[in-house]
Amino acid sequence: MQELSLNILDIAQNSVRAKASLVTITMEEDTVEKTLRLSVADNGCGMTEEQVAHAMDPFFTTRTTRKVGLGISFFKLTAEATGGSFSIDSTLGAGTTTTAFYHTGHIDMMPVGDMVSTMVTLISMNPEMDFVYRHTLDGRQFVLDTREIKEVLEDVPIDAPEVVQFIRDTLTEGEAELQDPGPEE
Repeated sequence: MQELSLNILDIAQNSVRAKASLVTITMEEDTVEKTLRLSVADNGCGMTEEQVAHAMDPFFTTRTTRKVGLGISFFKLTAEATGGSFSIDSTLGAGTTTTAFYHTGHIDMMPVGDMVSTMVTLISMNPEMDFVYRHTLDGRQFVLDTREIKEVLEDVPIDAPEVVQFIRDTLTEGEAELQDPGPEE
């Protein structure tokens, strides 16, 4: 993977497999401190202490369709390559939070990539789940919460093409406003 957004997509798929009903993806950037914190939190089945201990081993996976699980170990590697850190907090029956902390000024910092497409993919491919995307940039924040969208939609499915386009447009506009907040008042 050459972008962190693709790694986030992979980690969030673990939440789907863990039967989560809510996944919160948080990106906190501080351009002055040159840091980035990415986390994926879910309310899925969680992991035992043994599973958490093995989760960073690329040759450990709970999946039966393949023998390796690179998502978490790659997430850890990308953070540590920048002098950052990585953690997994999981409670069996309650969910898991995976967090990677990056030093963005480091030469080994990978590009974040296309978080808009990552979120659109997750939301449209898992309409029965709820997602919260929270992006904070230097204290300014953009949040998209599918629970709020579904409340307004009532009986219209969230994966309907026009709704997916609305979500893409909302994410694109929110990200653009974060990057260019306009004139200070």
